[in-house]
Amino acid sequence: MLNFGILSQSFRMSMQNIKSNKMRSFLTMLGIIIGVAAVIGLITIVQSVSNYVMNEFSSLGAGTVSVSAFGNAMKQGLNDNDIQTLNGIEGVAGVSPTVSLTGTAVFETEAFDKVNIDGKAAVYFQRNPELVEAGRPLTVSDMSGDTNVCIVDHTFIEKVMLGHEIIGNTIRLNGMEYTIVGIQGKSNNLQGAFMDTSDSDGTVLVPYHNALRLTGKANVNSLEVYIEDGVESAEVEKRLRSALNNIYNNADNSFSVFNFESLMTAMSTIEGMMSTMLGGIASIALLVGGIGIMNMMLVSVSERTKEIGLRKALGAEPFRIQAQFLIESIVLSVFGGIIGILFGELIAFVAAKLLDTTFTVSVSAVSLGFFFSLAVGVIFGWMPAKRASELNPIDALRSE
Repeated sequence: MLNFGILSQSFRMSMQNIKSNKMRSFLTMLGIIIGVAAVIGLITIVQSVSNYVMNEFSSLGAGTVSVSAFGNAMKQGLNDNDIQTLNGIEGVAGVSPTVSLTGTAVFETEAFDKVNIDGKAAVYFQRNPELVEAGRPLTVSDMSGDTNVCIVDHTFIEKVMLGHEIIGNTIRLNGMEYTIVGIQGKSNNLQGAFMDTSDSDGTVLVPYHNALRLTGKANVNSLEVYIEDGVESAEVEKRLRSALNNIYNNADNSFSVFNFESLMTAMSTIEGMMSTMLGGIASIALLVGGIGIMNMMLVSVSERTKEIGLRKALGAEPFRIQAQFLIESIVLSVFGGIIGILFGELIAFVAAKLLDTTFTVSVSAVSLGFFFSLAVGVIFGWMPAKRASELNPIDALRSE
């Protein structure tokens, strides 16, 4: 049975020896501090950035399947009946066609010919309620194609309508008069980052039937399919592909289907591999720190050979000698690990501020760092402690 009194005494003696050799003890812990800080910092940074990217991609297309309908010689794009067919598929919560073009906007007497015009359905605004920051979104009643209403973004306001009343005012898009009913909020997500609007006069959102009329086309070539909550996206994707094959009579290369869920799964896998790889690289520093602890403990055993011999001659059991040196090794390693964890979290916090991501403490990384440092103390302290406990008392007392 463990004698806690003996362990307590061994711990106190270990602490006294560590305090009496402060500089050597600090330099011994330094390898552990650097190793643990590297493990904690790198893993936490990777996870924070990955969580940010995953959240942004989730806002881009969580529960969404994107369909591009290229069409073929027999059938171009998708008409309203086709869209209704897709909307009726089991597990589909809604379908939002997208019609995009570059047009000319005229406000008062000035024309702007680099305006992005995007046609959207009412369900698009229902799925993105935060999109419109002022005014109202486009509704089902606007989708007939007979109502000329639109929503403008801040770039359009700054370049076209700066200083004028926005909501309720009118503009002309490709010769058609439109009333502004809403203002689109500024985007700070990845979708906004991917879009280069530096050479654009802004974006105007209109009902998709209106956009089709502006393009002179009858059918849409792109749409987003929203999946009901709790429904497996892969199953809905299969049903979509089957329905599209029927629409295009199984003609090859008539459409493509992109499931955002598969992208997020792939990114999650990559994030796990990156964390493992970086953790493995940083763990090399822990290995170096462990070797430093073993070296220091071997030196300590050599310096204290007479003390060990005297204690054994007075009846100290090998277990007590071994426990003292092993505890000393563990204390150095664990203290170094705790300091390393604090430094690692500080590094991750600073990196999160610089990268403009959300800082989150990784419990798994902290646990890994702590138990890794504990294991280093036990593994690399075992051999010096065993060597000390096996010293012959007579030989030890004769040593110089």
